[in-house]
This record gives sequence, C-alpha cells and structure tokens, in this order.
Amino acid sequence: MISIQRLLGKEDKFFDLLEASAVEAHTSIKTLSKFLKQPAALTRMDDFIATRRKDKAITAEISQALCTTFVTAMEREDIEALSLALYKIPKTVEKIAERIMLAPQFLNGIDLTSHLELLEKAGEIVVTMIKELRGGIPLERIRAHNDRLQAIEGEADKKLLELLGWLYHRPNEVVKALFLKDIFELLERIFDRCRDAGNVINHIVLKNS
Repeated sequence: MISIQRLLGKEDKFFDLLEASAVEAHTSIKTLSKFLKQPAALTRMDDFIATRRKDKAITAEISQALCTTFVTAMEREDIEALSLALYKIPKTVEKIAERIMLAPQFLNGIDLTSHLELLEKAGEIVVTMIKELRGGIPLERIRAHNDRLQAIEGEADKKLLELLGWLYHRPNEVVKALFLKDIFELLERIFDRCRDAGNVINHIVLKNS
C-alpha cells in the first residue's frame, strides 16, 4: 500500500490539478459521444473549445507551479508526462469535432456506438486511477485498472480495423473514404492518450510502492 503522505503530501496541489485535468478530458469525450450520435446537430464548437481551454489553463498552471515549487511529492517528469497525456485528449477531441462540422453527412449510416462506449469507459478509468491515488492504492489495483485500459485500447483497435476494412471496399467514394479514415484515426489517438495516461499513473505507483 502506498503511503499517501509519502506520495503526494498533505497539501500537494499537483494532484488536485491533475484530477481536474482528467475530469475535463473525460468531459470532452462525453461531449463528443453526445454529438456523434447526431452529427448534423453539431453546428458550433463552443463546448469543445471551452473544455480544451479549461484543460489548457490547468496544464499551464501545472507548468507554472513546477517552476515555482522546489519540492514535489511526485517526480517532476511524471507530473509533466501525465499532464501532457491528459491535455492531448480534449485537444484531439476538438480536432474530430472540427472535421465533423466540415461534412457531417459523411457519418450517415456509420455506427460508432460501440467505439463511443469504449471511449467513455477509458476516460472514466483514467479519472478513477487519478482519484484513487489520493487515498493510497495497492500496486495490484492500479495494475488492474491499467490492464483494463490496455484491453479497451486493444478492442478499439480491432473495431477500427474492421471499419477501415469496410472502408477499403468502397474505392469509388474517395472523398468520403478520406474523411472517415481521418475520423477513425483521430478516435484511435484518444484511446492511445487514455492508455498513455494510465501508463504514467502505473509508472508513478511502481516507483513509489
């Protein structure tokens, strides 16, 4: 069992900031999930931009705090790595939303329900992993969370490959193919970012166990 006093300290602000960043990342995923169910309803980027800006402000605050804080409970490179992994989630989500707004009609007939469910689970697990660090967490438990993230990312890869296989059998729909390929690859990046965040958390726990 990790000693929370040894890992984070009683008043370590970095944990609070990282948790806030993880929540914003998960919020961006849920917003994307909502709009991908009705792509034509996406006419404004306000929600995505607001979430990404909030997370960017949190990331900047973390960077500034690292410059002004001499002692941190977690190693600086771990804080930076986790902060960056979290920020890349809403940033990638916003890129997907931008592309959907360009041609929402190309998503007609495309069922991404299973992908979105996996994506929300991945974001939720990342939030849970960071929250549980606060109270101290056994290495076995953090490994179990991380294994779930790896499994979700692997399952998502298989589903995305199935979609790409379907796509490649439509050579006459070149523009639509390029559009959908872009969306699929960006979705994959979000799964990768969730996995990256989980790996960093797992690394932190290993070093402090």
